[in-house]
Amino acid sequence: MNLEEKSRPYPITKEQVWEAFKLVKSKGGSPGVDGITINEVANHAEKHLYPVWNRLSSGSYFPPAVKRVDIPKGDGSFRSLGIPTVKDRVAQMVVTKELEEILEPEFSDNSFGYRPNKNAHQAIEQARTNCWKYAWVIDMDIKGFFDNIDHGLMIRSLRHYTDRKHIVTYVKRWLKAPIQLEDGSLVKNEDRGTPQGGVISPLLANLFLHVVFDKWMEEEFPDLPFERYADDIIVHVGNEKYARLALRRIRARFEECKLELHPKKTKLVYCNRKGRNKKREAKHKEFDFLGHTFRTRTVQTKDGKLIKGFSPAISKKSMKKIVKECFRLKFHRWTHMGIHEMSKVLAPKIKGWIYYYGRFNKSSLVKVFKILNWRLSKWIYNKYKRFKKRKVLWYARNWMREIAADFSYIFPHWQHGFTH
Repeated sequence: MNLEEKSRPYPITKEQVWEAFKLVKSKGGSPGVDGITINEVANHAEKHLYPVWNRLSSGSYFPPAVKRVDIPKGDGSFRSLGIPTVKDRVAQMVVTKELEEILEPEFSDNSFGYRPNKNAHQAIEQARTNCWKYAWVIDMDIKGFFDNIDHGLMIRSLRHYTDRKHIVTYVKRWLKAPIQLEDGSLVKNEDRGTPQGGVISPLLANLFLHVVFDKWMEEEFPDLPFERYADDIIVHVGNEKYARLALRRIRARFEECKLELHPKKTKLVYCNRKGRNKKREAKHKEFDFLGHTFRTRTVQTKDGKLIKGFSPAISKKSMKKIVKECFRLKFHRWTHMGIHEMSKVLAPKIKGWIYYYGRFNKSSLVKVFKILNWRLSKWIYNKYKRFKKRKVLWYARNWMREIAADFSYIFPHWQHGFTH
């Protein structure tokens, strides 16, 4: 096997392909245009994975079409996701892991998205610290970022960090992979855009914005800290005049790189807190970042004093998403289940909400969990005849509160005191 692999033009081993498949399998996901699932590939690994290695190592691998799925957004528009086939995800993972080793040491410490040992909480924490230090924030929104990445500039950025022929070759092919629409028709992807949802897409996005923004920012404005999570970017500035100058320069930089800042969603935000006095009212005094709203709030200092601060908490959009999920599940109709069975289904979701949104200002989750508890009360009302006979939901609500107080271990949010 070793002799066979050494004779291949591209240095890709069977072990790399197998390790890549294990990573793809751990992440799950639906099948692509060929309809082949992860379980089918796992059950017939040699049949499906050997051709992937054979073609990758010989230079003859060409990615199949990417299935496009439109996901509704909160504002009524849609976000297009691209779903590669399972085998193509394995091929992308092989190259992604190799390219990640090259790029990771080069990336900025202010970039937090889709990187090992980096996460959203770190980005939010750094943003919170900087909002206390700097009075102004440039809240940026890149218009259609994934749809408008220029292929030529992307490959130029890639070549700056690696000359490995197989990486450059396959990235070019993935950028130009055709897209299959829901009606089955194919759309060519010639010179711009990369489907959001591919394994390698986040790494390529980080590479592109590292060159376009991070590296440029650290050279042009070394005194301005920032946080970037994929294409979500926050820049901190000390005064309004400097913030407007920086925004003009940043906007010009993006236009130079064939990207555009959204004219309505990009804004300057004043971070009001104790010790800051603004003579005139600022137009924007809050912003959303990674599902959290940063605004003026009453916070407690280490010595127990209450002061006016500028801090994050779960955003209204995130609350609406959670409430929408509760309504979508319709668990108030799961009358065939007992409360412990229902907890097994709901607990992972609730734990996820508490873990992500409860890190900063956990008490702000009370509105969300009030609605969840109300839905649980409806489940009690529907399940037990003694409550239906009274035809008043309030009795079921009171009984649920008693259960929550005595058996808080049943649901994760009860354990955190959200029992009403």
